[in-house]
Amino acid sequence: MTRRNFVCAGAAAAGCLSLKLEADPLNLPVGFQVYPVRDLIAKDFAGTLKQIAAMGYKTVEMCSPSGYANSGFGSLVGMKPGKLRDVIESAGLRCVSSHFQFSEMKEDTKGRIDFAKALGMKQMIIASLGMPKGATMAEWVRAAEEMNLLGEKTKKAGIQLGFHNHDGEFEEIDGVLIFDALMKTFDPQLVKNQFQVSVIRLGFAAPPLFEKYAGRFISLHLMDWSAAEKRLVPVGQGGVDWKALFAAAKKGGVKNYFVEMGMDALKESYPYLHSLQV
Repeated sequence: MTRRNFVCAGAAAAGCLSLKLEADPLNLPVGFQVYPVRDLIAKDFAGTLKQIAAMGYKTVEMCSPSGYANSGFGSLVGMKPGKLRDVIESAGLRCVSSHFQFSEMKEDTKGRIDFAKALGMKQMIIASLGMPKGATMAEWVRAAEEMNLLGEKTKKAGIQLGFHNHDGEFEEIDGVLIFDALMKTFDPQLVKNQFQVSVIRLGFAAPPLFEKYAGRFISLHLMDWSAAEKRLVPVGQGGVDWKALFAAAKKGGVKNYFVEMGMDALKESYPYLHSLQV
């Protein structure tokens, strides 16, 4: 080997090492959810996206403007899907997923699917089933069956429907965990789960669920939990075992993940995730 070839080979190896050391978990781009920064988005949609993209984030999960008009996204309602996509992509981001209200999906299924396709989405996530306090298990199951019907329609359009859990699904009714009942009812091909990592504070860590329901998860919402401080903290600063979580996420079927925290926590979370080797 000549000196020139040796130097080039060494540089290439160093480049590969550098790339490896900076690989994002699961070799998937790090994304964020817009809900925690909705106040900033209402004031300056394009500027807020550019600011977060400058931190290193590559994908964004939106909230449907029409479904979340009263939750901080009213300023985007009049913006056509093509314009929304232009603003997102001009910031250097891709929109692969969005949250939708259960009610808007049922009332205007075709319109919501058309909206998602115009933005280039591959996933549509129902953020909540909107169950009242004290709902019976039969009511939860009936809602899950309605999700299956919606999932048939999104699948025909080439989009995967997902369900985003909150704390309520990790309560029991007559000794049965609501989350388990939903997963039993959801058609595994039609409805996947977007897992909210924060339920670790309720005693439900992600890895056992990913093992139990292998292939049933589509994405994650990331935030860390400090048991000592009893509060959510930036990713990597709490008690979540992220290496174990992402290793199990492969079996769970996870295709992407989004940090769901405010601006300061987004900034603090990215370097940890970007350097995490899984």
